[in-house]
Amino acid sequence: MSDSAINDNDLVLLYLKQHKSWLIRIKKGEKTHTHAGFIEHNAIIGKEFGSSVESSTGKTFRLLKPTIADFLMRFSRPTQVVYPKDLGMIAAWTGLSPGKIVVESGTGSGALTAFMANLVRPNGHVYTYEIREEFMEVAKKNLQKVGLLDYVTTTKKDAKEGIDIKDADIAIIDVGDPWTLVESFKNALKGSGMLATISPTMNQAEKITAELLEKGFIDVWTVELISRELEARTGMTRPSMRMIGHTAYITFARKGV
Repeated sequence: MSDSAINDNDLVLLYLKQHKSWLIRIKKGEKTHTHAGFIEHNAIIGKEFGSSVESSTGKTFRLLKPTIADFLMRFSRPTQVVYPKDLGMIAAWTGLSPGKIVVESGTGSGALTAFMANLVRPNGHVYTYEIREEFMEVAKKNLQKVGLLDYVTTTKKDAKEGIDIKDADIAIIDVGDPWTLVESFKNALKGSGMLATISPTMNQAEKITAELLEKGFIDVWTVELISRELEARTGMTRPSMRMIGHTAYITFARKGV
């Protein structure tokens, strides 16, 4: 069986059409039920990723290998997740890459945590702090589901009390009062280390910017990303009537020494 063949216990994205897909784990003898009929898992095992399978009603489903984005948007969510459009900006401007050490406050559902762990592995690590036990447990389950828990250390603690990690490359703050954590995260970062905060309101963005400048951070700036799909059809292309508007203001800064 080739490396691209689907095995028992593999995760597969059953794709019917845009915005109609199901992320499933293959189990011998089981079925997945959809509005377009059910699919026998036995009929999937041994097929190649990218191939197709028919449902009980004759509908054709493509068998796709899930990406990290497919997982994140299906995570259990005790809190709002950071959207892919914002995740990409954070990765680009902080330099998230293999081997980086990241400290994070505000684990939430673990979506951003998982995204970062996926990029820093196999030699990097994410240290994340969360004060609510129920959020931490959900995050751990989500991280386990996508096979990334080994690259994350979760700690139930208020990061305001200080962070045990030193010389981190990147710091991420995703809490309601990020300005209260600037001192702790400055101490955790190495010189020129990158910091990013995620704020839903302009007032929060203003306050964190002022605090970062007060604490000696440099290259401080804030961005808001708006995402709109294009409905591309021959002779009828137009912007989609639906779009992802405001999700967050992202503030970036570098630690000065």
